[in-house]
Amino acid sequence: MKHPESKIVIEHLIKIYGEKPHAALNLFRSGGTRDSILKATGNVLGIADVSFTINQGELFVVMGLSGSGKSTLVRCINRLIHPTSGHIYIDGEDIAHVDDKRMREIRLTKVSMVFQRFGLFPHRTVAENVGYGLKVKGIDKDERRQKALETLEAVGLAQWADYLPSSLSGGMQQRVGLARALATDADILLMDEAFSALDPLIRREMQDELLRLQKELHKTIVFISHDIQEALKIGDRIAVMKDGAIVQIGTPEEIITQPADDYISAFTEDVNRAQVLTTKSIVRKITPLVLGEDSPSVVLGKMSDHATGHMCVVDTHGKPVGMVDRQSIESALEEGKSDITKVMQTDFPQVKADTNLEDTFPLYQQGLPVAVVDEKGKFQGLVELADILANISNQ
Repeated sequence: MKHPESKIVIEHLIKIYGEKPHAALNLFRSGGTRDSILKATGNVLGIADVSFTINQGELFVVMGLSGSGKSTLVRCINRLIHPTSGHIYIDGEDIAHVDDKRMREIRLTKVSMVFQRFGLFPHRTVAENVGYGLKVKGIDKDERRQKALETLEAVGLAQWADYLPSSLSGGMQQRVGLARALATDADILLMDEAFSALDPLIRREMQDELLRLQKELHKTIVFISHDIQEALKIGDRIAVMKDGAIVQIGTPEEIITQPADDYISAFTEDVNRAQVLTTKSIVRKITPLVLGEDSPSVVLGKMSDHATGHMCVVDTHGKPVGMVDRQSIESALEEGKSDITKVMQTDFPQVKADTNLEDTFPLYQQGLPVAVVDEKGKFQGLVELADILANISNQ
């Protein structure tokens, strides 16, 4: 039932609110819609046969408008809401069907939740709030205190440990809520509209903070949001919901460039594509020149084959060391030079494949294409300014 990399597997999850859920369930399975089920039974279809997998260490965003089912979905994952039908596997265990005692153990050890309204105890100090989950687990006071301070340090609030939450701003209180969830060392973090109550500037800071912490901690995070910009900024993958069903699941780039329907297109039409698309999504897979192997005449032939005026030169390890242009190569050929390093520019722009297009704009001031490299520094291809301009249009 469990893929090697999967952390949460949801299969045919259905949630119906009301007094006659099984009558409504039969109607749904017979093809009933949310509206027709409500009219016939008075029951509300909250989740409409949803199936997907969340991988270990993934920051998975579930987004949609109010009433789309996203909050119901996240509450089913830690069974604050009981599903009507279906399966929810966490580490291969179907938590939709375990008893309450086992579910409490899972909440204490595997799953933590961060709520929109912080949920802090007003008469406990910041450190006591952060250590509360550890207290429930039976951890002694000194160890709780130590873990709370370590976690507060991670979110930049160690100096506020002995203050009451009322002394903190909204953004700081949300950091305490995040620290409390992290302190239990749970593998899974559920965040239900965690930043939506914050002012825009503080919200962006919290998004950056979450991304920073995720790089260090590699949690499996399910993040609920109604904000497409937020989803695209933080999500490894995004599930877009409507009327209890999932319309599309994909990476931010897939959601932007391959919208499943008009509903998704409408969500993304005002998005700044340059902030979402990365160089790897538009890179030209141009075979590089290898240092010491290609003569000017061979280089000109390769330029014609690739219909390009520039080519990258790599060393024997595949890492870029220079850039050549057609005019310089033609001059070298006329002068009888056989060594392309004599006309190679060693000062040239290069970026990693996960760089946002917007961050590459300043690099084109040299008039050269940008060389794209992977995480090991190996050449992946070139991106011309024209490629970027063609891809950031919303047409």
